Amino acid sequence: MKVIENDNQVMIKQMVRDFAEKEIRPNVMKWDESQEFPVPVFKKLGELGLMGVLVPTEYGGSGLSYFEYITVISEISQVCGSIGLSVAAHNSLCTGHILYHASEEQKRKYLPKLASGEWIGAWGLTETGTGSDAGGMNTTAVKDGDYYVLNGSKNFITHAISGDVAVVIVRTGNKGDSHGMSAFIIEKGTPGFASGKKENKLGMRASETAELIFSNCRVHKDQLIGKEGEGFIQAMKILDGGRISIGSLALGIAQGAYKAAVKYSKERQQFGKPIAQFQGIAFKLADMATKIKASELLLLNAADLKERGQKMTKESAMAKYYASEVAVAVSNEAVQIFGGYGYTKDFPVEKFYRDSKLCTIGEGTSEIQKLVISREILK
Repeated sequence: MKVIENDNQVMIKQMVRDFAEKEIRPNVMKWDESQEFPVPVFKKLGELGLMGVLVPTEYGGSGLSYFEYITVISEISQVCGSIGLSVAAHNSLCTGHILYHASEEQKRKYLPKLASGEWIGAWGLTETGTGSDAGGMNTTAVKDGDYYVLNGSKNFITHAISGDVAVVIVRTGNKGDSHGMSAFIIEKGTPGFASGKKENKLGMRASETAELIFSNCRVHKDQLIGKEGEGFIQAMKILDGGRISIGSLALGIAQGAYKAAVKYSKERQQFGKPIAQFQGIAFKLADMATKIKASELLLLNAADLKERGQKMTKESAMAKYYASEVAVAVSNEAVQIFGGYGYTKDFPVEKFYRDSKLCTIGEGTSEIQKLVISREILK
């Protein structure tokens, strides 16, 4: 398994780090407080090729590997989890679904706009009553000649308001039938397609989360991805890769919280010396560093399998599960190391703490990851 960074990764790491320091860090708390989704930042990320990291160059993307992708997401997330989350969702979900499952015509139509950041993408699977039980969805698409008529809604959708295009999975057959769902590409402005309430969240507040609403929305059959009935199977494959991106998001949040804690513990004096020199703090830092390294190696292992075209359902679930739980644990300890200051918004760790929790919920809860892992090992 590949562990050593290649020249590409080193160069990209520096580029992303410089961008995050200049364009993201000065505004992190402003965006968080106001829940502003900073669209211009994503346009700039598009100019750098970071909105189409995995998209081949023939479709206007960067044509990079999952190793570089982990670098991009984790570096951004060390500064702001919200921006990291939105970059991950755009790349892995909407863009990824079109890249891996759409027709050649659909790829040529949509990928260049998504990869350049000209368009921002959304992806809709979750509904109000169907989170982990995605197969029980109620949103339907009924065939009517050359069109499908969509009715229902999706919730907790990243970029539901600002997105220019969405890939949505809806029911075209019987409820609970894994072959009873289909995926469609729907452009903003399509009659009967609207966005609803924006969620007021604990963390990840600069990453837009809202409803998608379908009211007799007529979608041409040309917008179907693959064949009718393939949507759920496609979505599960997309989530396999998506777990690497959320794991990378969690890794970045943990790294950001850890770095802040190390810096603070060297500067903060108690009883005449830096608190880092007390074993109670030093041992916390040792645990944090070890867990972060283990998360990184699990992610690299999953990426290695993905790059070689091998099955990685279990490995990506392990990486996502472990990294997300580590993000919560590390950011929690970072707050503890900062003490009273860690509980204030004047220091960065309270935001890492709030942002980290989403990683254990989004794109499959920790419990779902354990279900996936246990099924795979018991086959």
